[in-house]
Amino acid sequence: MPTSSPRIINMGCRLNLAEGESIRALLAGRDTIVVNSCAVTNEAVKQTRQAIRRARREQPGAELVVTGCAAQIDPASFAAMPEVDRVIGNAEKLRAQAWETSEAILVQDIMAVRETAPHLAASFSTHARAFVEVQNGCDHRCTFCAIPYGRGNSRSVPAGAVIDRITALAESHAEIVLTGVDLTSYGPDLPGAPSLGQLVERILVHVPRLRRLRLSSLDGVEIDDRLFALLTREPRLQPHVHLSLQAGDDMVLKRMKRRHSRADSVALVERLKAARPGIAIGTDLIAGFPTETEAMFANTLALLDDCDVVHPHIFPYSPRAGTPAARMPQVAPEVVKARAARLRDAAGARRSRWLQSLIGSEQQVLVERPGDRGHAGNFAEVRLAPAQVGDIVTVTIKTVEDGKLIA
Repeated sequence: MPTSSPRIINMGCRLNLAEGESIRALLAGRDTIVVNSCAVTNEAVKQTRQAIRRARREQPGAELVVTGCAAQIDPASFAAMPEVDRVIGNAEKLRAQAWETSEAILVQDIMAVRETAPHLAASFSTHARAFVEVQNGCDHRCTFCAIPYGRGNSRSVPAGAVIDRITALAESHAEIVLTGVDLTSYGPDLPGAPSLGQLVERILVHVPRLRRLRLSSLDGVEIDDRLFALLTREPRLQPHVHLSLQAGDDMVLKRMKRRHSRADSVALVERLKAARPGIAIGTDLIAGFPTETEAMFANTLALLDDCDVVHPHIFPYSPRAGTPAARMPQVAPEVVKARAARLRDAAGARRSRWLQSLIGSEQQVLVERPGDRGHAGNFAEVRLAPAQVGDIVTVTIKTVEDGKLIA
């Protein structure tokens, strides 16, 4: 099915979604498929390859380019796929000249990249909310994670460029989501070393038209007093915090090379909930990390309750080549799978109880395509009577069906 416009297939994180819109603008009018890959787990890489093969079957005549983290880390393996025409790196994919060359592999050393230019998408015509990249890369080296090798070191977009882009996007989007690889590390590389809290303050002051602001994943140890106050007191900052916790056992956290303890996580959530009771907590949790015993796993399982998690992202541990954790004593695959299932079941039950507790409440919902659904400020999905996409409507929740609120 040939097309006169690019097809962007974004795998993985919201940062890829934001960058995918920039790529769409660069390729306007071209019959090109771009698979914007993910490398967070082996399963994500597998799904990227499946998406490549499926896209080639669906559009056999289109140019097919692979970019993103998996392509950055292992460009040769993707270039060797018969379905792939070109491989472009994470830094290059946002530069117009990269899309005008014919090189089969155009991938530079991501660790040499020192800046994140204001290459922010000017339009998110296919989305009710807009995603704005304010930070890229990561200076931390968690033992399980390959993403720094796909994204490079941490670097930030200057506040002025961010505010200019959000000012433009706020004309057509009621909600903006700030994205990054390690969002809370925003700023130290910029003049004056501004913090994420300072950036958020500037956005709220200088873009009064913006109705809703949401933050992607946060590292709890980097939530300072300024950002905490905004998360708990600022009505335009949505009552939804996604924390990068990863585990609920101190020994596992230490072996992951995380910078927080279990007690830190619990205390942070208790403070957030005390200051803003309706705030909804999300997190990523890894099941079956190397050396994890049943007792260690039980601590992670209990963290769901202790941190009141209602937006869970559960991952079975996946050994990524070249990472320290891949060289640690591994948990048996069948045990990893079973523990992930137990976490998902427990998390699903908690989420169901939370959704039930919202029956009878009023929610402010951003209407998303096709017009009969959207997300509340707490990021619960809501089904509602047809309304204008992009509007924010007030609804009363009547019931819950299939894990969604019904207005």
